[in-house]
Amino acid sequence: MTSTLKMLDFISRCPSPFHTVKTVVDALESEGYTRWQRGGIVPGGKYYRTVNDSSIIAFRIPNVAPTGFSITAAHSDSPTFKVKKETQRTAAGRYVQLCTEPYGGLLMNTWFDRPLGIAGRVLVEENGRVVSRLIYPEGAAVLIPSVAIHMDRTANDGKKINPAVDTLPLWGMEGGTSFSAQLAKWAKTAEENVLDYDLYLVCRDAGTVWGADNAFVTSPRLDDLGCVFGCLEGFLHAKENSAINVLCVFDNEETGSETKQGAGSTLLRDTLRTVAEELQCDYAALLERSYMVSADNGHARHPNHPELSDEQNCPYLNGGLVIKYNAAQRYTTDGVSAALLRTLCRKAGVRVQNYANRSDMAGGSTLGSIATTTVPVRTVDIGLAQLAMHSCVETMGSADTQALVDAMTALYSTALCADDDGALYWA
Repeated sequence: MTSTLKMLDFISRCPSPFHTVKTVVDALESEGYTRWQRGGIVPGGKYYRTVNDSSIIAFRIPNVAPTGFSITAAHSDSPTFKVKKETQRTAAGRYVQLCTEPYGGLLMNTWFDRPLGIAGRVLVEENGRVVSRLIYPEGAAVLIPSVAIHMDRTANDGKKINPAVDTLPLWGMEGGTSFSAQLAKWAKTAEENVLDYDLYLVCRDAGTVWGADNAFVTSPRLDDLGCVFGCLEGFLHAKENSAINVLCVFDNEETGSETKQGAGSTLLRDTLRTVAEELQCDYAALLERSYMVSADNGHARHPNHPELSDEQNCPYLNGGLVIKYNAAQRYTTDGVSAALLRTLCRKAGVRVQNYANRSDMAGGSTLGSIATTTVPVRTVDIGLAQLAMHSCVETMGSADTQALVDAMTALYSTALCADDDGALYWA
């Protein structure tokens, strides 16, 4: 339960990808990690680099000759609504709305009638320089109102939601404080100094543990900040070994990862290759003894609709770590990568369960298969079982956070090795 409560505190400080990276940087620096300067890598060093302030790669160099890389990859973004640049508009004669557009594949109906916050970064001009300032003002800023059942008798009959009409949030009344003026106050600058911004709507609901025996935890952004938290905890608390430990938190997974800060970029490859060069190691040889965990939550069997799951390959809340499989390689797990994870989890006392889509239903994809197109290492796709993925708030089992922390601590405390016959093992 302690890890679950720590996770909820972590999520509360991560309303946007920019805040997530800042929170991870703060945790790393408190443990002696420093921003990477090219040419400065030494044995025993602890470093990190950021891209776009929304993705981060951290790595720890062993004091002995490196044998390979131990990598985890999770993502900093979650489905939401992004605020457009020319955002303020008058509606129905007297109301003021903000113009937004969906970010990622969100369940839009779950965002109605909730007081929502605004978070992200504001770019301001300061002494001729462009400066980024994070904002997450207290209290609610907007709300997306539903239409009353009396005015739409078909509302419970599968209504189609139009994001250009139905989900525009209410900001204020005509003649009130403009969004641009308020934004300048939040950024602590003059209105004319605001150059641009990357802002998102944020569910402000506090995460909570609930249910009989406190079995469940509900929070915004469990996908994928729950995995970011678990990987970070394992990374920071692992024992010394011969692997170069690497923590990756990528942005834009929810929109396909094909950005300069996404898993589909050359960011991971370029970082690992440069680390190997500075340590005067054979990069290809290091990859041969490397292993990556792609960590992104998976679908638990639904209590109201169990028929939507593959009956033989469906995880449950509080069932432990989920290994995800897909024949079309939407998940990158194969027999070798899964077997290696199972042996690691057995040693750590972590329960493991399996997930595969129903064979007649298409599933999503995640970081593993994308990242390994540029970094070809053994990779397993895992996650924690959850309900209502991509909802405004999501639900997991309260015991599963600890399972992820224990598994990732075990991963980062060992190194992948091979005997004379080529058999793989952890040491």
